[in-house]
Amino acid sequence: MKKLALFSFSFFVAIIAFAQNKQYTSSKFEQLGTILPTPNNYRTASGAPGHEYWQQKADYKIKAELNDEDQTLKGAETITYYNYSPDDLNYLWLQLDQNRFKKDALGAITSVFGINENSLYALLGWMRNQNSMHGYEILSVKDANGKDLPYTINQTMMRIDLPATLKAKTGVYTFSIEWKFKIVDAQKAGSRGGLEYFEKDNNYLYEMAQWFPRMAVYHDAKGWQHHQFWGGGEFALTFGDYEVNITVPADHIVGATGELQNAKDVLTSEQLSRWEKAKTATSPVLIVTQAEAEQAEKNKAKNTKTWVYKAKNVRDFAFASSRKFIWDAMTVDVAGNKVWAMSYYPKEGNPLWGQYSTNVVALTLKVYSKHTINYPYPVAISVHGPIFGMEYPMICFNGGRPNADGTVSDNTRNGMISVIIHEVGHNFFPMIVNSDERQWNWMDEGLNSFCQFLTEKEIPMQDWAKKDYPSTYPSRRGPAANIVNYMKSDNKLLVPIMTTSDLVAGWQLGNNAYGKPATALNILRETVLGKELFDHAFKTYSQRWAFKHPEPADFFRTLEDASGTDLDWFWRGWFYSTEPCDISLEKVQQVLITQQKVETTKRSDQAFDLLAVDMPTLTSKNPNLRMSEEEKQALTKSDNWWYLLELKNVGGLVMPVIVQLNYKDGTNEIIRIPAEIWRFNNEQIAKLIAAKKEVSSIVIDPNLETADINTENNLMPRKSVGSQFMEFKNNQN
Repeated sequence: MKKLALFSFSFFVAIIAFAQNKQYTSSKFEQLGTILPTPNNYRTASGAPGHEYWQQKADYKIKAELNDEDQTLKGAETITYYNYSPDDLNYLWLQLDQNRFKKDALGAITSVFGINENSLYALLGWMRNQNSMHGYEILSVKDANGKDLPYTINQTMMRIDLPATLKAKTGVYTFSIEWKFKIVDAQKAGSRGGLEYFEKDNNYLYEMAQWFPRMAVYHDAKGWQHHQFWGGGEFALTFGDYEVNITVPADHIVGATGELQNAKDVLTSEQLSRWEKAKTATSPVLIVTQAEAEQAEKNKAKNTKTWVYKAKNVRDFAFASSRKFIWDAMTVDVAGNKVWAMSYYPKEGNPLWGQYSTNVVALTLKVYSKHTINYPYPVAISVHGPIFGMEYPMICFNGGRPNADGTVSDNTRNGMISVIIHEVGHNFFPMIVNSDERQWNWMDEGLNSFCQFLTEKEIPMQDWAKKDYPSTYPSRRGPAANIVNYMKSDNKLLVPIMTTSDLVAGWQLGNNAYGKPATALNILRETVLGKELFDHAFKTYSQRWAFKHPEPADFFRTLEDASGTDLDWFWRGWFYSTEPCDISLEKVQQVLITQQKVETTKRSDQAFDLLAVDMPTLTSKNPNLRMSEEEKQALTKSDNWWYLLELKNVGGLVMPVIVQLNYKDGTNEIIRIPAEIWRFNNEQIAKLIAAKKEVSSIVIDPNLETADINTENNLMPRKSVGSQFMEFKNNQN
């Protein structure tokens, strides 16, 4: 049988060559080679950190005071910076993100707008910026002995010149900064942090982010990451330990990164009792009730309280503060570790937030931990306020507000649940797997959107969601069919995923940084590698780079290394190009193998033309095709069903070919062919299929797995199954 199998393979190759004799190699399967950086002692060829990998550390002690009367924040911070790099440093760079809101900020000056509906938002933002009183006022920069340090501010970056060289590997330097700024209206400024004013009860809600000068990253791959903050590209940050004292009006409730250190000083005895109860609760427990929040709205305190939070090994710190906050909490078991899941929200968020938010936080921690690493922090918080979605270590700001009468549309509920999953999920990417968002949006947004999709698939199984989602959850990003409209856009308007964050136009950002990479990873998992190989590789990447600074090459190399699969063709197509998938089934012929010449005909009851191949003619042209009588009989049996498919790669993106054979008896079969079928010819191929019985029609990508932008050329015969295929497609959407 082995001899027959080898002969049959050679024979079929000869048939395909007979039908298609133009073959040539293509660059789409070449190795990425010099496109990726050369491995070294810091970052290996396998994608793992090298034996000399290093990163810096920055510890912060901060005292901040929120003034609810004039909406300002004043602070003093002491930073201890550790130089573990192999380089001597003569200056340090810090980020001053609030300077983005100064009237001469680069982002405002370079805003592009014309006279059209889409540009009015940009025009309005520019006008507001010209009247801005925002941005940092730096009050002092001093060394540990209280001596003034020279510094230079360049827009959103500040350089501090050191009095002496900070030595490589062992250098430690402590300095302090005092500052203040006026807090922006988050919705008017389009910011990632700020205030919301509630005119009805004359109260404010504050979501404070990028609120203190923060160390820039000094990095083995790029040195100082001091790209300006234009507003699009987010943040690159250094891990460290935080101790933060936040002074606010005495009736404010404060949620923040880290663990609350002085609950007895800031909570009432009733609230403290509920807080203790929530420590062992498996469903949300109200720590601050709506009635208490509404009472605080009416009787504004004149005195202050200081909330103390500590956090270890985090890359940032954010907090939220308001007298309007309702606060609920529960614990979730993550691999034996009890983690707080919490939510803070004003009454305007109910009934939606009380029903869903903390439950969604808990689900997110469980699903992400299953696919990445076990959540290592003690708490995860979701806050409702003016920011629709933004993430920080252990805390995130999320939108989704009911109508004024308390009713909730499906879109509002779905949007709120999805944004909470997404922002809580950012704890994993990039708060733990600490990629550079200023440079590569997709490394956090894309990977996170993919895990968000995995989490959303588990929502219908949760008790708190079954009545709203009896079967499926309407995910926006992840399913291949959902990216098709973007992929079929004018190619001149698209940029590759591997484009620096601030060079991706705003209208493209959602698809380029979130949707397309999430879809690519879903296809890689479901269609290319399979779940077992992919899940192991993805988890390996997460574990290798937890609490470190990965680059794109580390991700690409790790997934190949841990899956044992060459994926350079996939990264090249999905991440480095803008070509879409459009595989056309150009022609199908039923192959009839005979021992004598026959006329090629098509009977009225046949779906496809016959391609008659007589062995004497073929073997005479191919002297290596010698066969026994047994082999001749096996190839010419009357119940053999051979079909020759001619395929054309119209879109340019090489992808697996998924073939559904629809049999005349009403059954069907799916055959999966890896993308490497295109390796000798990226443009057109012929594939001989051995069917079990007579075929009535053939469909390419029947389950819409490959983001094929034109399904009308995916079937043969065109007319007989067109309506059936389009009906299937519509049902999938």
